[in-house]
Amino acid sequence: MATKTVTELQGELAALEDPKIREVNERHGDDHGVNLGKLRALAKELKTQHDLARDLWATGDTAARLLALLICRPKLFDRDELDTMLRAAHRPKVHDWLVNYVVKKNPHAEDLRTTWLADPDPIVASAGWALTTERVAKQPAGLDLAGLLDIIEAQLRDAPDRLQWAMNHCLAQIGIEHPDHRARALAIGEHLGVLKDYPTPPNCTSPFAPIWITEMVRRKTAS
Repeated sequence: MATKTVTELQGELAALEDPKIREVNERHGDDHGVNLGKLRALAKELKTQHDLARDLWATGDTAARLLALLICRPKLFDRDELDTMLRAAHRPKVHDWLVNYVVKKNPHAEDLRTTWLADPDPIVASAGWALTTERVAKQPAGLDLAGLLDIIEAQLRDAPDRLQWAMNHCLAQIGIEHPDHRARALAIGEHLGVLKDYPTPPNCTSPFAPIWITEMVRRKTAS
């Protein structure tokens, strides 16, 4: 396991900056230019170092925070610490990695899911919906799927971008995983038309829920 200081790692991250990567990332709201493959290689070299991860996070630098999320121990964060971290995770990639790599593996995930789902901040709420989508797919027992569809039907169309994307993913996941709710999920997607015209590269599935649901169900049936 490599032992390095925060200052040394900040220097290494600065050396990995690529202006072209930064230009692309900035179009998506991120403010770093580090190739993520190289960032992961550095994390592999460092292995797990939770105290160092906390120190890297405290710098506020996006690349340092991404590295921190790769070398931390997700289960060691307490509930309030994760809540504070999420509210400070202003960049999309940091937000996504925090939710997917850390919060989902933490014992406080369910408590945070319900708290964030009702938060008035749409970015925080989007994390609640991401955790809800995870439960829809892997642990649906106890979820009110019909109630979730009610909320989605009422709020999806006018939701801010990040929240809309997360809610739409939940809509699609309900339709994919739960045949009893599939017809309604499809009908909501068709009626609202959210992301219907989203530009989708060849060989990729459209995020428009009816297309997404239909294609994923087809694949599951075929496999």
